[in-house]
Amino acid sequence: MATQISHWIDGQLVSGTSGRTSPVYDPATGLQTADLDLASADEVDRAVASAKAAAREWRSASLSRRSTVLFAFRELVHANTDELAKIITAEHGKVLSDAAAEVGRGLENVEYACGISELTKGGFSEQASNGIDVYSIRQPLGVVAGITPFNFPAMVPLWMAANAIACGNAFVLKPSEKDPSASLLLAQLWKRAGLPDGVFTVVQGDKEAVDALLTHSDVAALSFVGSTPIARYVYETGTKNGKRVQALGGAKNHMLVLPDADLDLAADAAVSAAYGAAGERCMAISVAVAVGGIGDRLVEAIAARLPKLRVGAGADPDSEMGPLITGAHRDKVAGYIAAGEQSGAKVVVDGRAGAVPSEGFFLGPTLLDGVTTDMSVYTDEIFGPVLAVLRAETYDEAVELINANPFANGTAIFTRDGGAARQFQFDVEVGMVGINVPIPTPVAYYSFGGWKASLFGDTHMYGPEGVNFYTRGKVVTSRWPDPATSQIDLGFPTMR
Repeated sequence: MATQISHWIDGQLVSGTSGRTSPVYDPATGLQTADLDLASADEVDRAVASAKAAAREWRSASLSRRSTVLFAFRELVHANTDELAKIITAEHGKVLSDAAAEVGRGLENVEYACGISELTKGGFSEQASNGIDVYSIRQPLGVVAGITPFNFPAMVPLWMAANAIACGNAFVLKPSEKDPSASLLLAQLWKRAGLPDGVFTVVQGDKEAVDALLTHSDVAALSFVGSTPIARYVYETGTKNGKRVQALGGAKNHMLVLPDADLDLAADAAVSAAYGAAGERCMAISVAVAVGGIGDRLVEAIAARLPKLRVGAGADPDSEMGPLITGAHRDKVAGYIAAGEQSGAKVVVDGRAGAVPSEGFFLGPTLLDGVTTDMSVYTDEIFGPVLAVLRAETYDEAVELINANPFANGTAIFTRDGGAARQFQFDVEVGMVGINVPIPTPVAYYSFGGWKASLFGDTHMYGPEGVNFYTRGKVVTSRWPDPATSQIDLGFPTMR
């Protein structure tokens, strides 16, 4: 019998009342494991009301109190990494080592937020005018919300919630309905860390819950990570309703390989970056651009590595790549492979014919060569274990190709030439750049986000920009009576 997964409101599990549910599956077996309650607009309203009441109290909490809660939460997440990883693997499908690494990257953001006393310091200008001082402070927004994707059910919520809560806000999380359970364990850990009830809320749901958050008058800001069409919808709807919005969209990340690159390093990087987590990463490398004469050797090197990649259930410690999130998504990815082949791409390694488990939502790693920019395998975000190889005669041609793509999330260059690498970081019109690093996800004290169709809004996520997003600036201009001329006895000696 499938278990019931519900909401977390006001510090406790709360069963849904809408009467609507959604199935949750184990991608490794294809079997349903749970029924997820889907919130109605009325349920979202009650959750936001609880968060609003909690926010009034939490914003008054001292910085030291907030830091104490964040440090305690950090220790609890660290101690429960294995449990979180098992939950992620059971519902997402990624291998356990990948799931644990996800928790680790989320923890980096919690650790950054522990320094909130330093991060929200303002400025002070004494004697800006005669007897007048001017200073700036940053204050929380109130209730803020996060809508997070299925591919990182622990890390992305931590990207948002850690800074939001540290800054003095109450945070409402609407996780993906495909793998919702990690959010509830995080909620329990926040409570154990001493966070007051209502400051962290989980509302399970689908579009009805999303729309309710986007239009709710008491939600001041909203963070989103997902596909570009939904990111655009979230941004336009949220801003139209007066909200501050950061909406991170899709990606088509290119890896440029110059003729002088270390071939083994580049091939190993391409395999790990393209096929890790079955390619279901917004920072996955999905396009390799081979410059000059290195193309054939690069394709051969990648192809030689793929038969050694062990595909299986994420809970199996021998597995290196797990299943895709749903059967429908697996079939969609397989359809892209077929479309690429029909358009003239060469299927060097065919994941549809790979040695994968017969049960579950598995698809083997696929390598396509001879891809051109008009093929759907190039133009669309596939979000699966498919790597497309394009050829370019020169560095300039390769950079022009990358810059012409509407997505601009992440990119990487592989070369031994420092001058070429420096020129690439200057030339390329992409938000995050790796130099001999295939997945350049920034550390927590920088900020994450792309350009162009990969970001809607002005603010990148987490790090310094995350703190600014979850706070608003206030400038105070002050003047106090001169004790020497004041008619009020302040108890000060006369100053001459």
